Amino acid sequence: MMLSRVANNIYWAARYIERAEDIARLINVNSHLLLDLPKRVRLGWEPIIDILGNHELFYQRHDAADERQVVRFMVSEQANPGSIINSLRQARENARTIRDIIPREAWEQINHNYIQARELASSSLGRRKRDDFLRQIILGAQTVTGMLAGTMTHDEGYDFLRMGRNLERADMTTRIVDVRSASLLPEMSEDLSPFENIQWVSVLKSLTAYQMYRREMRIRVRRPDVLRFLLQERRFPRAFYHTLCEVESCLQHLPHNDKPLKTLNGLQKKVLSVKPEKLLQQELHGFVDTLQLGLAKLHQDISASYF
Repeated sequence: MMLSRVANNIYWAARYIERAEDIARLINVNSHLLLDLPKRVRLGWEPIIDILGNHELFYQRHDAADERQVVRFMVSEQANPGSIINSLRQARENARTIRDIIPREAWEQINHNYIQARELASSSLGRRKRDDFLRQIILGAQTVTGMLAGTMTHDEGYDFLRMGRNLERADMTTRIVDVRSASLLPEMSEDLSPFENIQWVSVLKSLTAYQMYRREMRIRVRRPDVLRFLLQERRFPRAFYHTLCEVESCLQHLPHNDKPLKTLNGLQKKVLSVKPEKLLQQELHGFVDTLQLGLAKLHQDISASYF
């Protein structure tokens, strides 16, 4: 069995890499969404801050959630521990301490991702170069994920890596479903109703789920079907239930797994028992809060058992 410190570093390196990728996707999708909606519909950039739970921190340092300030805050601001640059830096620091555990090529890619992002971060402030910058962040994270899957021994170290990645994905999926659905136009007038579809498409695209949703559902984008797909689909990698199943698979390979598995199984039953078409917005918010608390408890159980 590996040292708890090593397991902890692998777990958090995976979480930080996933976090940087997810934030890049969010910023990119929001940029395109605001171009697709009519000018009289103002969703703005504040939902991005709310999704990541940074509302209070942001307004301690900024007076308005305009595009430039939010993008800088989410990409490179040092005071934001969850910015892309800080996430990549934390990933590098965790990976640096376990260089004898992960393949050298993966370490070099993680190091390259951080250096490149730091050097190019200023290009994200302008719309013209932002798309290229964010795509490089996403591609860099996906490259690390592929390298580790293809070249790292699938032992207990790889299980901790997969657990970290999938718990971060689960957390981001619930945040996007909660805040994005709440920021959709609540009382859509008849002339704006076509744009509801655009907004639910943006929810899917925030998780790179639009194409797979259309392939699975083969119907137009509708709220109940989007919620069912993102919360309960077993085969889509960023669906909440799928991430739980991946964590379960990892835990089954590890000793002392009784407590985290019990919490995990309760969370699986909870997400499968809900009927998305019957959830009003306030009920959805409460349900997502319950899932978030379950993820926090699962993380605590994993930490207590292994770290």
